[in-house]
Amino acid sequence: MKKDVNARAEAEDNRDLILITGSSRGIGRSAAVRFLEGGWSVAGIDVLPGSISHPRYTHYIADVADPGTLPELEILPSVIFSNAGVQNSPDDIAVNLRGAMNVTEKYAFHDGIKSVLFNASASARTGSEFPEYAASKAGLVGYMKNVAIRLAPYGATSNSISPGGVTTESNAPVTGDPVLWERIMAVTPLRKWASPEEIAEWVWFLTVVNRSASGTDVLVDNGESALNQHFVWPEDV
Repeated sequence: MKKDVNARAEAEDNRDLILITGSSRGIGRSAAVRFLEGGWSVAGIDVLPGSISHPRYTHYIADVADPGTLPELEILPSVIFSNAGVQNSPDDIAVNLRGAMNVTEKYAFHDGIKSVLFNASASARTGSEFPEYAASKAGLVGYMKNVAIRLAPYGATSNSISPGGVTTESNAPVTGDPVLWERIMAVTPLRKWASPEEIAEWVWFLTVVNRSASGTDVLVDNGESALNQHFVWPEDV
């Protein structure tokens, strides 16, 4: 583990510190920006260097799948957004499921915890996409419920958000292909995908505004699962 010296800061108050994994790009980065705008301090963990320069943002380069690399935080977070993930790789289960467990078990169970949120996937419900990816996300939802039971004595919530399509870099193989994109839109009732910034607003709501929903998976897929359609992806990827 090493700290990214280009974005160093220490939280002044643990009530305002969120830990976000996978914070260098996509949903994780957008969530970090949203919380910074909301006045919070943010500790980010990613295998990539930090991409945010802000006095209240601290970046740690670490691999959630390897608990030995996880940093010892000077202040424990009151909110955790377990977002780090990979797709269609040999490490889907190690990163998406085991990595989330490593982070949660290390940082979540303390008196100052208020909320833990996991980034799951619509595939956790539908079984679509790649086999190990779908299994990792379904397992994550089950683990989330276990965490909700164990966090209840702290008065803290545990939930997951299951996005459908999101316009992130990792989805470029379909968002950048007009033919595949039209196939996806044909089976998406709202004929759109969520932006990372929209998902970040859900993260804010479920962790900061929400105080009563716990053990719940929130599906945000523009109505796609209502049609029970199949996953669309390039055959040669």
